[in-house]
Amino acid sequence: MNKKHLEITVKGKVHGVFYRVSTKAVADQLGVRGYVKNGDNGEVLIVAEGDNASLDMFLDWCREGPEHADVISVESNEGELKNYRNFEVVKKNFLW
Repeated sequence: MNKKHLEITVKGKVHGVFYRVSTKAVADQLGVRGYVKNGDNGEVLIVAEGDNASLDMFLDWCREGPEHADVISVESNEGELKNYRNFEVVKKNFLW
């Protein structure tokens, strides 16, 4: 099964609405691995790895977000596969 690595930036009202926790729940459900963290400019940054079908469903969810989110845009770029073992919510900032 082909896996791919996506670096996703979600912009809009995505802080303080349980976006990161909800993202982890959806990722776990879909078998997506990687991490999610808050960005410095009010966005949410996600690194996600999985098969095409799982990542398509995951991106669809990212465009909606949890109930109180107001997503304005979702950008994704493919990157090098890192083979994460699980999906984590990262509390402190570090570079991609």
